[in-house]
Parts: sequence; structure tokens; C-alpha cells
Amino acid sequence: MSAREVKTLFVDPGEAGEDGVRLDRWFRRRWPHLTQIQIQKLARSGQIRVDGARAKADSRLQAGQQVRVPPLPDGPTPGGDTKKALSPRDVAFAKSLVLYEDEDVLILNKPAGLAVQGGTKTTHHVDKLLSAWGEGLQRPRLVHRLDRDTSGVLVLGKTPAAAAKLSGAFARRKAQKTYWALVVGTPHPTEGIIDIPLAKKGINDREMIVPTDAKDPKGEVAETEFVTISRAGPRVSWMALRPHTGRTHQLRAHMLAIGHPILGDPKYGDDKSAALSQGLQLQLHARRLVIPHPSAGLIAVEAPLSPEMKEGFQRFGFDPHEADPDPFAKKGGRSSRR
Repeated sequence: MSAREVKTLFVDPGEAGEDGVRLDRWFRRRWPHLTQIQIQKLARSGQIRVDGARAKADSRLQAGQQVRVPPLPDGPTPGGDTKKALSPRDVAFAKSLVLYEDEDVLILNKPAGLAVQGGTKTTHHVDKLLSAWGEGLQRPRLVHRLDRDTSGVLVLGKTPAAAAKLSGAFARRKAQKTYWALVVGTPHPTEGIIDIPLAKKGINDREMIVPTDAKDPKGEVAETEFVTISRAGPRVSWMALRPHTGRTHQLRAHMLAIGHPILGDPKYGDDKSAALSQGLQLQLHARRLVIPHPSAGLIAVEAPLSPEMKEGFQRFGFDPHEADPDPFAKKGGRSSRR
């Protein structure tokens, strides 16, 4: 640990858009060298506090709150960690993922199977690959996440100010995300809203996100908009999903909750999805993102299908060119699924 003194900082209510940002993301904006494990450890030990009270790493901050910042681990010194430097092959791989880049924004096409951040036994991840753009202030900053096995659009800020504004857009629901998924059966109605609170529960020796009652103190509001794009008979549907909230495993848990689990999902599946999914990886892809640019205007970016999704499309006869860029634009009445 460094010898820096304890600091008290305020959650910015202004243009930085910090109201509603998770505590761990708030820390990573300011100290990009911190790992998720380090932040969680500081929170669990009570060294990080919000308004004088202990807080979990995934707690949502409110504008004006006071955050106690303890002495933090020092960041890497320039040129001082040659053992962990990216190889030329890793740098080339990282650069090959770029869908869009300017002086403020970096958007990648994350492959399925690549974690966004490191953890126990996870040494190859997007966060590590960001060293391809430099360290310190030159290092891009994560502003949202995708599950390890979900492919597609991942946006990052290339400066602290840009990252703050992009994070604010997600927190204020100004980021319009469209996912594609192949699911079991045909949802009825074919379009609508899934409005089912979700909670993290231990089930059969593992942790899962499950539907819960609105009165459950551990439950969180979760809302997903959906549209059916095409169907392969009664067996499989190609869906467009738009999360209005950003809960962990939200899309996977919601589709299972309404009886139409996503194919290739070993955690949120059932017997029907297992039978249809043989040989397939998770059929969930972050296809399109429209988000306000930190400077001005909007950015609209699409990610081509991953090899894993292409395999599912070919198996069930779907053509990605048949879909509208925004399948929700022509959506009719809004109906709820509970």
C-alpha cells in the first residue's frame, strides 16, 4: 500500500454523471490500475465507506454522497513491469477487435469466451489487453460489462472525462443496447416487456440470478424489452432484446423466467434448451449500441456475428441481413410479462 493519506471525495452530481454509478466503477474511473479483486477486498474490510457506512463493491452511489478512499495500491511505473507487458501478438489481437475509435471513445467487438475483467484463474481478459493503447491516462477505461460468453459491442472511454460521460449515459439509460439471441420456442406475445425483479441466490452449490418478489429486500428492479425477429418453426426464435436495466445475467435470467431460455446457456437453461443446444455456445450477442458521444452527437455501432452465433444461425436457417437495424422502431403495443 502507498503512504497516501485517507481521502473523502464526493459523488459528482454534474456532467460527470456519477449519480447511480456502481461503487467499483466509480473507483476504476479515478484509479484505472485497481483490479476488481482489490476494490472488493477494500470494501469487504470496511476500508471503503459511503457516508460513513460500509458498502459493497456493487452498491449504487447517489449524487452528493461522501466516499472514504483509503490508501490505495500504487499503480505500475512506466517501464517497470516488463514481465506483464503485452506481446506483439496480444497487441495485434487487441487492435483487431476495434469497431470504432476516436480521441474520446474506443468500441471493441468482444469475442465470446473472453472475460471483460480478470479474477481468480482469469489472466487473459479485455482489461489486460487495454495496455495496447498505453498506461496511465492513455489507458482506455471500461464503462460497462458483457458476460464472458456474450460476444459483441463493448464501449470504453479513452479519457477520464469521456469515461465519466459514457458511464453516465448508461446510468441514465441514454445508451440504447440491442442484443440478438436464439431462444427455445416462440414467445407469446411475440413482443413486449419482461418486468420481473431479480435477486442473487445460492442454488445447488452455485450462485444464480433468479426471479423474485418485488418485496424481496435482495431483489432489484429488472426490465427487458423484446421483439421476435424470425422463427424456425415452433422450435427456436430469433429475438431482439433491449435491457432497460443493467442487472447481472439479466437477459439470460429473464428469458428462462418466461420459459424461453437462450440456447447454449449451461447455467440458465432447461431440458428443451439442452436438447436443442448440442454443440452450440451461448447464443447471445450484443449486436448494436447507440450512445451519446462525450463531445456531441450520437455513435451507432454494430458488431458482426461471432463464429459462435454464426453456427446457431446456420443451424436454424436464420439470415442476419433480414433484421432491421433497430427492430424496436416498428414495435407495436407494449405488453408486460410477469
